[in-house]
Amino acid sequence: MLRRVVRAALVTGTLCLLTGCSAVSGSVPPGSGTGGIGGAGTAAAGPGAVSVSAAASAGTAPGAADTPSTATGTAVALLATLPVKGRAAATGYDRVGDFGTAWLDRDHDGCDTRDDVLARDLTDVERPGGCRVLSGTLVSPYTGAAIRFTRGATTSAAVQIDHVVALEDAWQTGAQQLDQEAREDLANDPGNLLAVDGPSNEQKGSGDAATWLPHVVAFRCSYVARQVAVKAAYGLWVTPAEHDAVARILATCPMQPAVRTAFSARPGGTAAGSGSGGAAVVPAPATPAAPGAPAATPAGPTPAPSFANCAAVRAAGAAPLHVGDPGYSRQLDRDGDGAACED
Repeated sequence: MLRRVVRAALVTGTLCLLTGCSAVSGSVPPGSGTGGIGGAGTAAAGPGAVSVSAAASAGTAPGAADTPSTATGTAVALLATLPVKGRAAATGYDRVGDFGTAWLDRDHDGCDTRDDVLARDLTDVERPGGCRVLSGTLVSPYTGAAIRFTRGATTSAAVQIDHVVALEDAWQTGAQQLDQEAREDLANDPGNLLAVDGPSNEQKGSGDAATWLPHVVAFRCSYVARQVAVKAAYGLWVTPAEHDAVARILATCPMQPAVRTAFSARPGGTAAGSGSGGAAVVPAPATPAAPGAPAATPAGPTPAPSFANCAAVRAAGAAPLHVGDPGYSRQLDRDGDGAACED
């Protein structure tokens, strides 16, 4: 039955590409397309449409350069190109060692990826220094709930950055075969990242479409289309259960356009040059020193600090700590992302 549904979706997509979408738009159930978060979906999205972002329900799309751009064809057709294989063992998976410290500046715009995504997906953003997002409002694409983000030790976790294709899932479906540069691109690719509500991100964990989907049904077509795009761009495969789950969703929106991510992968598993898709965000210039102010005298070497907890790190003005920084320890890095006491 599932194969017949997928085959019908492929035929519908081909008809649209040949004759125009108006002839087949009636085959798409209302509200099942690339609609916004609020539940009123768009009927079949025609060729050339761009998938909605996490901010769609707020009426604000992220910058075009940070949004996956439209590729030729449909997500259903792109899904058909992905290899279907069993999941590899997670043996040896190391979030920091394999995918780099969170978060890197892969587009070389002077800001780390987390702040770039927050600035893209939130509205009413307060970013006085040009990079570090201090506050803003998110409409979570996964729940539709509006969340006020305020950076702080006890508040930042309300908004988290989700890897649409979870990194552990990527590791088990082909990323082990990529080189370090390609894996770091995958971990920081804007097309694979969404600002979302913290509980949804934590509930999803490393799940794929067979084990977890957004609560907002109207967002699922866009969500799985991103997953297909990322797996295609980085040469990853899908498991049989994952393939069938994605196919079931795309059967409800057969004209969901295929998209390509901001960072594309070169043949041989080496990521394309960083910054191939990121929009340049110019940070605020550094405040010049007062005229006549004496140059600071470099301090001599000091012993590596040891911190009992994150409160001590912040009191010392050392937050956040990253792997390799003096004083970093896994005890302080509670979420294991390579950045301790980041908020």
